[in-house]
Amino acid sequence: METPGSQSSLHRANLERVVRAVRLAGSLTQAEIARTTGLSAATVSNIVRELKEGGTVEVTPTSSGGRRARSVSLSGDAGIVIGVDFGHTHLRVAVGNLAHQVLAEESEPLDVDASSSQGFDRAEQLVNRLIEATGVDRSKVAGVGLGVPGPIDVESGTLGSTAILPGWTGTRPAEELRGRLGVPVHVDNDANLGALGEMVWGSGRGVRDLAYIKVASGVGAGLVISGKIYRGPGGTAGEIGHITLDESGPVCRCGNRGCLETFTAARYVLPLLQPSHGTDLTMESVVRMARDGDPGCRRVVADVGRHIGSGVANLCNLLNPSRVVLGGDLAEAGELVLGPIRESVGRYAIPSAARQLSVLPGALGGRAEVLGALALALSEMGDSTLLDGTATGSLAVSSPAFT
Repeated sequence: METPGSQSSLHRANLERVVRAVRLAGSLTQAEIARTTGLSAATVSNIVRELKEGGTVEVTPTSSGGRRARSVSLSGDAGIVIGVDFGHTHLRVAVGNLAHQVLAEESEPLDVDASSSQGFDRAEQLVNRLIEATGVDRSKVAGVGLGVPGPIDVESGTLGSTAILPGWTGTRPAEELRGRLGVPVHVDNDANLGALGEMVWGSGRGVRDLAYIKVASGVGAGLVISGKIYRGPGGTAGEIGHITLDESGPVCRCGNRGCLETFTAARYVLPLLQPSHGTDLTMESVVRMARDGDPGCRRVVADVGRHIGSGVANLCNLLNPSRVVLGGDLAEAGELVLGPIRESVGRYAIPSAARQLSVLPGALGGRAEVLGALALALSEMGDSTLLDGTATGSLAVSSPAFT
C-alpha cells in the first residue's frame, strides 16, 4: 500500500502527471512534457522510459527548434474514445485512439423532428458499426463524449430548452447513452465542443483564451479561459446569441427583442433572400453564391458579419480573448464575413482588446463538434487506469447491424 508522501506515491503521482499531459496534448516532446508538468528533464526521461517499457506510450524521433527530439504519445492500442455529435440535420460519430488519431468517422442525416429515443437508437447503431469497422476490442472503450445543440444543466445533466431539437428538452442525454453503451458518457453543448475541437486540432491550437462562435439554426459561443472551457454555474455561459442589438427589433425565441440571433441565425437570414432567390435556400448555398459573386448574398453575409462583430466586441470588452474562431457554414465565406466582423470589433471594442484579437475561420468545418466530443472524452478519462493497463470498462452493446 502506498503511503501519502512516500517515494512510491510521489512516483505514481509523477507518472500520472506525465500521462495526463500527453493525453491532453496528443503528443509532446520530452522538453515540452517537462515544461508542462514542472518536472525535471531527468525525471521526465526516466518516466518516459518506464512508460514505454510498460507499453503505455510510444516514442518517435522528431525535431524541435531545429534540434533532434523525441515525440511522446499514448500507445495506439491503450484504448479508444468515441465522439457523438447531434446537430440540426445530422448525426456524426467518430472513434479515436488515445494518441489523438481518428480511426473511423461517419455522418448521416437526422430528422430534426425525431424523438430522443429514435435519435439515440441511431447513435447506438452507428457507434456499433464504427467500432466493428475499426476492429478494436470493445473492452478498450474508455469513454464517450456527447454533443447536443442546447444548454446542459451542470448539476442534473438535463438538456434545457432548444429550438433545434425541441422534443429533447428535459432529457438527460448522457444518462440515456450511458445506459445503452455501458461506459462513461460526458455531455456538453455543441458550441463548447466546437471550441474544444478547434483548440486541440484546429485554429485554436496554442491559444489559452478564445471564443468559438457557431452560427447555424441558433448562435452560440464556446468560451475557453486559461485553457479550460468556461460553462458557468448553470451551464449557460456563451449564449452570445441573446445579446441585445436592437430593443425594437424582431421578437426572439427567448422572449426578448432584437437579440443577435434574430439578425444572424439561418431562420431569420434566409427569408431576406427568398423573394429574389427562391425558397430552397440554405446557409451553405447562400455562402456559396456569395463566394461566386452574387450581390444579394454578399450583402447579407456582410451584414451578418457586422452583427456578429458587435457581439464579439462585447466579448472583447468583457473577457479580452486573444482569438475568435468562427465555425459553422458561415465560416466558409472567408473574408466576406471575417472582414465585417473585424470592422465591427474595431469600431465597438476597446482599442487595446481589439488590437490583441485575431479572428480566424475554423479549420475543422463540420467536424469541429465531433472532434471536440473526442477531446471531451479524452479530457475526462482517468490516468490511473492507463497505468494499470486497462481501459475504464467494456462496451455492453449487442452485435451491430453492419453494412
